[in-house]
Amino acid sequence: MKVTFIGGAGVVTGSKTLVENNGIKILIDCGLFQGIKPLRELNWLPLPISAASIDCVLLTHGHLDHCGWLPLLVDQGFSGKIYCSNPTMAIAKLILMDSAKIQEEEANKANKENYSKHEIAKPLYTVAQAKKVFPLFHVVKINESIPLAGGVSALFTNAGHIIGACSIQLKSEDKTLVFSGDIGRDNDVLMFPPTKPKNADYVFLESTYGNRLHPDTDAKSELAIEINNAFNKKGTVIIPSFAVERAQGIMYLLWQLRLENKIPDIPYIIDSPMGVSAFDVFLNNSNWHKISVADCVAMSKMFTMITDYKDTLTAISDKQPKVVIAASGMVTGGRVLSYLQEFIGTPETTVIIVGYQAEGTRGRKLTEGANEVKIYGKQYPVLGRITEIKGLSAHGDQKDLLNWLSELKHKPKKVFLVHGENQPADELRLKIIEKYGFDCCIPLMGQEFEL
Repeated sequence: MKVTFIGGAGVVTGSKTLVENNGIKILIDCGLFQGIKPLRELNWLPLPISAASIDCVLLTHGHLDHCGWLPLLVDQGFSGKIYCSNPTMAIAKLILMDSAKIQEEEANKANKENYSKHEIAKPLYTVAQAKKVFPLFHVVKINESIPLAGGVSALFTNAGHIIGACSIQLKSEDKTLVFSGDIGRDNDVLMFPPTKPKNADYVFLESTYGNRLHPDTDAKSELAIEINNAFNKKGTVIIPSFAVERAQGIMYLLWQLRLENKIPDIPYIIDSPMGVSAFDVFLNNSNWHKISVADCVAMSKMFTMITDYKDTLTAISDKQPKVVIAASGMVTGGRVLSYLQEFIGTPETTVIIVGYQAEGTRGRKLTEGANEVKIYGKQYPVLGRITEIKGLSAHGDQKDLLNWLSELKHKPKKVFLVHGENQPADELRLKIIEKYGFDCCIPLMGQEFEL
């Protein structure tokens, strides 16, 4: 058995892990690289192996950095099954369509306004290419072993994080591999705690927050303070948010605050076609989260749900105080850019960052105190208040990640730390050695291991 780390090694993006066993090739996740330009440029390169030679893809969840390269995989010849949970299939379809549409729109805009460095800007993939992925999805039930090929079986278990997210256990004749996917928090607002593995010879553990502990603060109260301060200044609050889970979690907290009369009666806007559609996925998969269908319906009535961009322009032109939740969460694209173009240069504006911001993203630059930000080829001064509420992350912190390993019945032969930048991964490595004495390794991009 051989494992190759094609992506998601040393970075929090582009997750792709290839497992080869008895002539069978299995790809765990197929994510898009995001962040700094050298990483984004990797998206344009073909896989180091033939896409047509891959037998199947196992998808942990529907975030872009785990599923966003699937259209290119199919375009380069992959024709096998893509195994995932039912909510993950629904979310992945939304995210792939949104990604393709944004890429087409940005390429057209770059060509029209002539700010691309290329003679003709092209999208990484199109809506038509994204749709070709859909027939390959194959829904699996969690906690039920499914046979793949080459004597390998797979078992999907709940990982928390976002709706439908799973960890994946691969078993061959004499080896058990466990891929964590992205691990959620043990005390998440929306999601149930992740299921801990009991047996594993090899563990592939994400390390996004490997060096961080979530603050022991009340995110709900922090939201109320920021919204009331902005309201008193007659300013707009912009919350860049991932359309899946994060947006719904913020909606739930804002709904509670309004019920308690702790925030003002002003417009509360969800401006994300994908976020609106993702809310339907929550309604249709109530067994995957803590909120009842009745509460989901009740809280949705508090928000203006925008899908048409004409309504976005209307909301932007309305200068009364309001709260806008818009994608993308790392401020790399989407409707949030239109709001920032209008409001980032206004001192009354408050921008609340609520999730992980990868290196090289606008969100990371804003949290690091950038004085200006580039949007669609133009620089905008950052005069609004930029603040970060860290207690809203959908990722488990160092304590959660260590706890996820706590029920293993025997010491694994090796723990690979993936999907994390080098420093967080290394600090988590030291903590795992200190607490459990496990053999830990931080693989490099492209590195191969014989198991």
